Amino acid sequence: MGKVIEITRRSIHAFFQSYHSFASTAALLVFPVSAATLLSHSLTLSSSPILRTISSRLRLLFEAAGFPATSQFFSLLNFRLSQAILTFISTLPFTLVFLILAKASVIQIIWEFPRCRLAPPPFSSLLHLYPSLLLSHLSNSLAILSVNAVIFSILLLAFNAVDILHLSSSNSMLLLSATSAILYSMVNANAMVACNLAIVISATENNGGYLSILKALVLIRGRTATAITLALPASLGMAAVEALFQCRVMRPYHLSGKSNPSVIWEASLITYIYSLLVVLDTIVTCMFLKSCKMGGGSHWHEYDYQTDSEPEAKGALQA
Repeated sequence: MGKVIEITRRSIHAFFQSYHSFASTAALLVFPVSAATLLSHSLTLSSSPILRTISSRLRLLFEAAGFPATSQFFSLLNFRLSQAILTFISTLPFTLVFLILAKASVIQIIWEFPRCRLAPPPFSSLLHLYPSLLLSHLSNSLAILSVNAVIFSILLLAFNAVDILHLSSSNSMLLLSATSAILYSMVNANAMVACNLAIVISATENNGGYLSILKALVLIRGRTATAITLALPASLGMAAVEALFQCRVMRPYHLSGKSNPSVIWEASLITYIYSLLVVLDTIVTCMFLKSCKMGGGSHWHEYDYQTDSEPEAKGALQA
């Protein structure tokens, strides 16, 4: 717990030390992504035709795979996956442009610390990192998709085994559903932490792709609880801001059918707060990476040496 407090303290100190740079990044680069995310979440909470279509397709897929259609766990999972898919599709253009550039800006500012900047890094330096970060982001998406596929395969085997053994009573199904929910949440939390760390690694080394994910997995080994605890405040804060956006912006709009200037101003303020939380989450990840390198530098450099020496070894063998 002391490590978490220390990293959090350093992250907040770095944020205020270069506040103007981070505030500019949040306003110029993160704001469009935050607006798209909040609006897409509003779309998923409503009974939109797109959401109903995705949900029905997933339900048919679960039933064809053999999952119990009456399970409350899979009903909730179907709804959450439908929301995630719709949000991913709605925000993809903004994520591939603005969010990647924003993370490149935040990471560059942190790595210049303590030489604080009064303005974001030059756009040319962000474009220099963009290909590596884009490749890492696409690799992260494939990794998360693969992780979900593996989890669903394991859950399918578990539920089918219970059905074959004639243990599918209400109590056993409830216990299995609760266990499945915990397993799914834990695995996805670990995957998200590793993918966020991989983005920072790819920016610091200007080398994206699957190698950044492997290095992230090496770094968080034995530090998983710390990484998840560090990511929790920002995640809870974003969830609270999303709820505030629904209550203060979308609900009055649905009730009156129109938006007034005060609601638009409040929506902009809430979106900016959400953008600052995204920036803070990236800062915390950067500080966690610094802490991992300082705490286990020998393993890191040994892994770097092994990965860097692979092409040389292949060249020597070919010669």
